[in-house]
Amino acid sequence: MVKEINNGPKISFERKTVQAMIDIYYKQFDDEAHDIEKVDVETYAMTRLSYCRFGEDKPTCKVCPVHCYKKSYKEKMQQIMRYAGPRMMIYHPVMSLEHFFKEFRYNNKRTK
Repeated sequence: MVKEINNGPKISFERKTVQAMIDIYYKQFDDEAHDIEKVDVETYAMTRLSYCRFGEDKPTCKVCPVHCYKKSYKEKMQQIMRYAGPRMMIYHPVMSLEHFFKEFRYNNKRTK
């Protein structure tokens, strides 16, 4: 059974957000090894988002009930998000606020 690729507006926004975080994180490095790692992480993250089981109802990764990343990628993405999360307000303030409110709405919907 082949899964269908998610290309809806919410998944597209999530892709842009993750891509922005990855770009912010890897901007601090200037060597070929990190360039290769960046491409690997980007490819993995975008593939996972494309085949997310929640589709357009996907919560933010932080509050997602299913952790679909392999352990090594999960740890790397946590490192990226810890570094890039606070910096998103500087580089992408609107995207950052949208991401925050999406997480807030999901948490409120879940507790009701």
